[in-house]
Amino acid sequence: MSFPRYPEYKNSGVDWLGEAPINWSIGRLKYLLRIRGGQDYKAVESADPKDYPVIGSGGHFTYATSFLYDGESVLLGRKGTIDKPLYIRGKFWTVDTMFYTEVLPKTYGRYAYYAATTIPFSLYSTNTALPSMSQFDLANHALPLPSYQEQTQIARFLDHETAKIDTLIHEQKRLIELLKEKRQAVISHAVTKGLDPDVPMKDSGVEWLGEVPAHWACMSFRYATRILRGKFGHRPRNDPALYDGAYPFIQTGDVARAEKYISEFKQTLNEKGAAVSASFPSGTLVMAIAANIGDTAILGFEAYAPDSVVGFQPRQDITLEFLKYSLDSSIQELEKTSTQSTQANLNIDRVGGVKGVFPPEDEQTKIVSFLDKMCEQFSILEKQATKSIALMVERRSALISAAVTGKIDVRDWQPPADESAFDEKVRQAGMERRFSTQLSK
Repeated sequence: MSFPRYPEYKNSGVDWLGEAPINWSIGRLKYLLRIRGGQDYKAVESADPKDYPVIGSGGHFTYATSFLYDGESVLLGRKGTIDKPLYIRGKFWTVDTMFYTEVLPKTYGRYAYYAATTIPFSLYSTNTALPSMSQFDLANHALPLPSYQEQTQIARFLDHETAKIDTLIHEQKRLIELLKEKRQAVISHAVTKGLDPDVPMKDSGVEWLGEVPAHWACMSFRYATRILRGKFGHRPRNDPALYDGAYPFIQTGDVARAEKYISEFKQTLNEKGAAVSASFPSGTLVMAIAANIGDTAILGFEAYAPDSVVGFQPRQDITLEFLKYSLDSSIQELEKTSTQSTQANLNIDRVGGVKGVFPPEDEQTKIVSFLDKMCEQFSILEKQATKSIALMVERRSALISAAVTGKIDVRDWQPPADESAFDEKVRQAGMERRFSTQLSK
């Protein structure tokens, strides 16, 4: 859909903005919003925080240091997540890493929110590990100021159009979830039931496995494979004296990013770093046991790993690829055994105690071949959905920027009379039909 431009423009005098409609003023964010800092107010310590949500740029926060505000507000990040403004109405608590705002007279709150999302935060944030914004820089950020009537119309237009885009994004995210669920189900069925629906079955004696092929062996992973411990004995872990050497160093993120094989790495250790770590040989199956627990991949090179990663070397009658799929199928059981502190984590004893079932080698090879083909299909569909999301997010940002900076003229815009195409139930049904059709090809 294309939108007209304003009949006449002027030079705004602001580099990032360029031209603006000739009848718009050029001002500062402080002309739309009065910016305030969240604080730890002693006067509200006795209040029950359960009555109202705690809101921040990254989502919901703890109640440790917060300030209660009642009204219409645009929240802006002061530290950390600085580039995700939020629009809030009603009473809420905000943490002291946030700026809350009061919407000024002659400002339409939703327009102010959309305008805030276009701030080029990278021009103002400090170049540190924890990006931060100053109240002065936010307040004096230059931006165009249309009339209240135009602000209202722009916000009305954007509420409608971004809702449609958000529905499409939600659809693609749900598709990715369905693909992951289906992928997990296909893997679990293949490595616990086999590919022959007529094979005689037996009770495995393990609740989550249920019945398994009668000729398959059931055993704990500690007996099916040798489990190697990762290691990193030096603290602090980020000591620069340990890095930038000749030894590849893989971490949980490298495991998560890999599809089946780890073929690249982002960090290396020097002699000093290697001395406090543990190496895994090429061809080792590795698993993350902290953060993104249960992610697995096969090393394509010798590498060092910390204690958040374990390695597996299967016994001779179990293929490496089948062991990977077997471990992938047991992720829910592994998660049940994890401990919770600041993040979920496993240890070798818990991983080794989980049971799997193992067919003869020839069946393992057939199952791996089948699953490789199926997983490739899932991967293609997931990448397509992820690409669609990225394009829609880009489209959403561009549309907001174009509307609030006057690059498009929406003064005469009206919502279409027929919005049935964006009915959530209709879209959901259509998505699931497409999902089934794509997988059946």
